[in-house]
Amino acid sequence: MSVTRTLRVVTGADGVAKALELPRFRLKVVKGADKKREATFDRVPVMVGSGPGADFKLSDAAVSALHCELHADEDGFKVRDLGSKNGVWLGGRRAASAWLTEKDELVVGQTTLRFEVLKESSEQALAERTSFGRLIGSSVAMRAVYAQLERVAATELSVLLLGETGTGKELAAEALVEHSARREKPLVVVDCGRLPVTLAESELFGHERGAFTGATSSFAGAFERANGGTLFLDEVGDLPRELQPKLLGVLERREVQRLGASAPVPVDVRVIAATHRELPVEVNRGTFRADLFYRLAVAVIRMPPLRARVEDVNELIGHFLAGAQLPAAGLRRLADAEYPGNVRELRAAVERAVHGLLPEAAARPAGVMPVTLDVPWRAQKEALVAGLEREYLTKLLEACGGNITEASRRSGINRVHIHELIRRLGVIARKS
Repeated sequence: MSVTRTLRVVTGADGVAKALELPRFRLKVVKGADKKREATFDRVPVMVGSGPGADFKLSDAAVSALHCELHADEDGFKVRDLGSKNGVWLGGRRAASAWLTEKDELVVGQTTLRFEVLKESSEQALAERTSFGRLIGSSVAMRAVYAQLERVAATELSVLLLGETGTGKELAAEALVEHSARREKPLVVVDCGRLPVTLAESELFGHERGAFTGATSSFAGAFERANGGTLFLDEVGDLPRELQPKLLGVLERREVQRLGASAPVPVDVRVIAATHRELPVEVNRGTFRADLFYRLAVAVIRMPPLRARVEDVNELIGHFLAGAQLPAAGLRRLADAEYPGNVRELRAAVERAVHGLLPEAAARPAGVMPVTLDVPWRAQKEALVAGLEREYLTKLLEACGGNITEASRRSGINRVHIHELIRRLGVIARKS
C-alpha cells in the first residue's frame, strides 16, 4: 500500500495553518549484523549510517558514515542516497532518490532495513510570525523555519544552516544572533569560500609579528575578534581540507593559538556555519571531515528554495519594491518568472524591473510552463500547480464578487481551504 500525504498541514477554525502533523515511522533491521535493532522517529530528516552523527546507527562496515537520509512531505516519504560507497537498493535496484511505500525494504551495505509507517503521529507547531529578522515570507515552509530559529536562538548550540545559494542563510544567521543572549556582543563573519588558502589560517586563528614573511605586526584572528560573541563561518564547506582539523581543535578545546605564538588563549565563541554544499555527501567523498561536520551540526536548519515556497513570491516582490510602482503586467511577469538563484535572484529581478528591465515574457500558451531538465520534475510540477491555483482562485473570487460562501458553492472547495489558499497565494478577495 502506498504512503501518501504523509506531512499534513493542520489548520485552525480561521483556515490559517497552525502546525505540521507527521506520522511516526519505524526503521527495523531485518537482515545483517544489527538484526532486530529498531527505532521509532517522529521527525525528519533522519540519517542512516555507521558514523556517530547518524540518527539510526549501524555497525555494518559496508555502510558509509552518513549513508542515506529519509525525508517526508505532503506527497510521501522519500529516501535519498548521500553519496554512499555502496549505494541504496530498493526493490533490487540502486536508487539515488526514491519514494517509499508501506513496509518497503532498503538494502544499505550488508544490512536490510524495513520501513514502516505507524498509526500515531506528532505535531510540530508553526511560528505565528510571518518574518524573522530580515527573513520575509508567511508560507508554511518559512513559518516552520522561523519556529526552528526561535528555539535554537535561545540556546548556545552550534548551528549549521544548509540550503541552495540565495535562500537566505546569511539573514538566518543574522536573525539568530539578534534573538540570542549574545546580541550585544561581537559578530564576526568569515567567508570561507573567498579566503585565499595562504591567508585562511591567519584570518581564522591570527598570527604574531614575524610568524611568516610579510607578518610585520601581530593580528587577532576571527576567533579572538569574536570572543564573547558569535562567529559566522559562511560557506564552511569550502574550507581547505588542511585547515579543518585545526578548526575542529579550536571548537573542541575552546582555545586558539596564533601562528608564531608560544601558548594558546581561551575563547568564548558561539559558532554558526552555513554552506550551499551537501556536507554529508562531502563527508562520504572525503573532502570534509566527519568529526568536524558532527561538531558543527549540533542543530541543523535547512533553508527552503524559492520553488518550495512559491506562495511567498508576491510578498517578496512587494517588499523589494519598497514603495516603487510597476504596472500590473510587469508584476505578473515578475511573479511568473523562474528564479533558480532563489530569493537573491528575485531581488535582483525586482531591482532591474524598477529600472525598466523586466524579465522576458515567455512565448507560450497560457498556463503552459517551459520544460527544462535543469529543474527537478516535482519542482516544475509544483510551480505549475501553484500558478494554476493562483489563476483559478483569482478568477473565481472576481466572478463571485469576493463572496467566499458563493465561491465555495461554485468551486466545490470548502470555505476553510479557500481562506488558506487566499493567505498562501496572496490573492486579494475584493468584495463587490
